[in-house]
Amino acid sequence: MNKAFVREPDDDGRAFCPRCKSLGSPVESGPLDRYVAAAARHKLGAFGWFCPYQQCEVAYFNQFEAVVTIDELTQPVYPKDLDAPICACFGYAYDDAAADVAEGAPRRTRELVARGQSPEACCHDLAPDGQSCLAAVQQLYLRLRAAK
Repeated sequence: MNKAFVREPDDDGRAFCPRCKSLGSPVESGPLDRYVAAAARHKLGAFGWFCPYQQCEVAYFNQFEAVVTIDELTQPVYPKDLDAPICACFGYAYDDAAADVAEGAPRRTRELVARGQSPEACCHDLAPDGQSCLAAVQQLYLRLRAAK
């Protein structure tokens, strides 16, 4: 069949990691400038996508399948490194969720949710994926509590 009559798929704005095929989160220049080392920053333009799959070595990628791997970052990022803060704005980490579960009350988690909904939160620029961490924090807390 002649390719002139084959319809190209519509671009719906989604992008998938070229290595693990996970759906990426769109990221603008703020997080890219913060987390991608200067030597690798040229690989991406003004925006890219964050690969959220923990076991994938790709941190960021673009529509041309250029990738920035975790060893090309300026610092560890969650979920690629479970010791990195989940919340880049306020420093909430895995250990905070574990401590809340151990104490039987989500004090730290509730404090983070309240702060995360305030004007203090700068997720768009500070989070590695440019997104709010609140859903991930709540899921982590519930998962740890269920495993207890």
